[in-house]
Amino acid sequence: MSQTDYKNEWPLWEVFIRSKAGLDHKHAGSLHAADAQMAMENARDVYTRRMEGVSIWVVESKHIHASDPHESDSMYEPATDKIYRHPTFYDLPDELKHM
Repeated sequence: MSQTDYKNEWPLWEVFIRSKAGLDHKHAGSLHAADAQMAMENARDVYTRRMEGVSIWVVESKHIHASDPHESDSMYEPATDKIYRHPTFYDLPDELKHM
């Protein structure tokens, strides 16, 4: 079986890397792997060659659920009527320069 055949059978995994302790994991890319262990090892080899990370997460792509960008108006519409969430209507003293 060729490398291409394996890629067609192996699931797609999304890779997230944390660059330093205390920071968020960031999406680094995707790869094909037979299982979670292989995905973790391949992610280490591909995305942290130069010691870029302190932590790796891999998740099979089929387990990620995302909102549709074309439906963003209906998805976020309820938040527009809650102006109290953004304190833009307060009067601030002139001494506060960086608020």
